[in-house]
Amino acid sequence: MTGKISNTSLEQRARNIRRHALRMAEVQGQGYIAQALGIADVLAVSYFDGLNYRAHDPEWEGRDRFLLSIGHYAIALYAALIEAGIIPEDEIETYGSDDSRLPMSGMASYTPGMEITGGSLGQGLSIAVGMCLGLKRKQSGSFVYNLLSDGELDEGSTWEAAMSAASFGLDNLIAIVDVNNMQADGPSKGILNFEPLHEKFAAFGWHVQRVDGNVIADLVTAFRAARACGQRKPRVIICDTKMGKGVDFLEARERNHFLRVEPEEWSRALEAINAGRAS
Repeated sequence: MTGKISNTSLEQRARNIRRHALRMAEVQGQGYIAQALGIADVLAVSYFDGLNYRAHDPEWEGRDRFLLSIGHYAIALYAALIEAGIIPEDEIETYGSDDSRLPMSGMASYTPGMEITGGSLGQGLSIAVGMCLGLKRKQSGSFVYNLLSDGELDEGSTWEAAMSAASFGLDNLIAIVDVNNMQADGPSKGILNFEPLHEKFAAFGWHVQRVDGNVIADLVTAFRAARACGQRKPRVIICDTKMGKGVDFLEARERNHFLRVEPEEWSRALEAINAGRAS
């Protein structure tokens, strides 16, 4: 079970998550590193201020479930699981290799702490609804957190799940939407505009908050409010994040859904994260 820690400590956790992700991506020389850097603050608050879990027993029945709907964000979740002590740090060098427990797309059968196999986008929230219903039947007090992307808002199944969650009064569900406004084909809102997102979730019957997903203090406040909300309805935290956060030359790339990073750039990126600033 996690304990509440200071915002300064959470910021350090987020830096460590970014560092782990960069080290993994360097093994392959490319990958979904911009997403990992952008979502690191959300993962730090999730694992070190929000979730109940036991690092030594990732299948503990009383745990909160963290569902990674966005399978290609696996590198980010692995970094958080390493920081949380669920996966040993020495497995970083195996990332994306044959027989590794850290494949490039998240698969539950491979990785401790990976609750679902993500891949085909738009499935995670539906799975979360099913899990929440099951936990309710067991009279469990556990929460289900579901991290999904703004690209998944293009999928009808996401909105069917959103309607179902509210209809069933699933107050044990906390959805986290990463709004980085980037998909494989370009800016998310230019492909299929999903705004006004706050109003849409509210209209579906959800308790809604929208925050800067790269500000630890705002995230802490939102995550705690989501758990404490006394209404019998699902909760969603919409997180506006910056792709490549913390490394200016990665932030500035126009198309950064899948990045090729040159060999000499990895050390520059790590230096930026270690310094806690862009360089």
